Amino acid sequence: MTDEHPVSGRGLVKRYGEIVAVDHVDLTVEAGDVFGYLGPNGAGKTTSLRMMLGLIRPTEGYVRLFGLDPLVDGARALDGVAGFVEGPAFYPYLSGRRNLQLLADYDGGAARARIDEVLDLVELCDRAKDKVGGYSHGMRQRLGIAASLLRAPRLLLLDEPTTGLDPAGMRDMRALVKRLAGEGITVLLSSHLLSEVEELCNRVAIIRSGRIVFSGPLADLMATAGTGYRMRTTDLARANAVCLAHAGIQDVSSDDGELRFSADEDAVAGLSIALAEAGVGIVALLPESASLEELFLGLTEGDEPPAPEPSLAEAAA
Repeated sequence: MTDEHPVSGRGLVKRYGEIVAVDHVDLTVEAGDVFGYLGPNGAGKTTSLRMMLGLIRPTEGYVRLFGLDPLVDGARALDGVAGFVEGPAFYPYLSGRRNLQLLADYDGGAARARIDEVLDLVELCDRAKDKVGGYSHGMRQRLGIAASLLRAPRLLLLDEPTTGLDPAGMRDMRALVKRLAGEGITVLLSSHLLSEVEELCNRVAIIRSGRIVFSGPLADLMATAGTGYRMRTTDLARANAVCLAHAGIQDVSSDDGELRFSADEDAVAGLSIALAEAGVGIVALLPESASLEELFLGLTEGDEPPAPEPSLAEAAA
């Protein structure tokens, strides 16, 4: 059966001489996803995106966009696909509108008729007659999305769309991505800004040194952290003893007048009763889940991940 996911990559490898930039990456983007592709700088995100768009040829493996191979099916595979890698490029001496007109002429069809609509969507109508050379970085990023939307895409690939933007520009770009996702466009968002991913994405893949170290729903990743607690009481020493003796209370430590521990909700409920029976009052009890940043750093720092299993062809060699 044909795999018609918006993006399906299997066994992707890209080598440059002795350097392995992407190392046996499998990636699936479902229809309707806002999919975050995360990793430190140099981890292989942009190289992966270039292979997905057919801009460079994989050393091994393959990509399918809605079931089509961009290296075999050419422009047909990119029908309904748009976006930019490493920032959009325009003629700086032409206006924003004229740049869009030239791009629309390449696509043909109804693209020209969409120019006013996409300029309004990215809030550039007032600057459409100005030369792009005078645009701010954030305006060029928004014009890049406008150019992508001329194609009425079903899949939008965005490589670090908020890099270099000021806080207001980042806020506006995130609001735009949310709006587009709300209109049913599948978005593959490459980023190293974790707050951006946490706000926008429902599924993520994390790449480290060219290898995927996590792929799945963002909620599943956050759930791997479990829940920790911070507690202040009327008697730190006695509360510490009760925690150590109570079933289900783990990783107990004290720090700056507080107790920290991990536990499930049932164990915490039982602990509160045990503390009351011991004559210890709870002044504050706060749940404290690990942040996405902590989980990301745990997956991308420290010891290298194990090498992938060899392919059948490599094993037979």
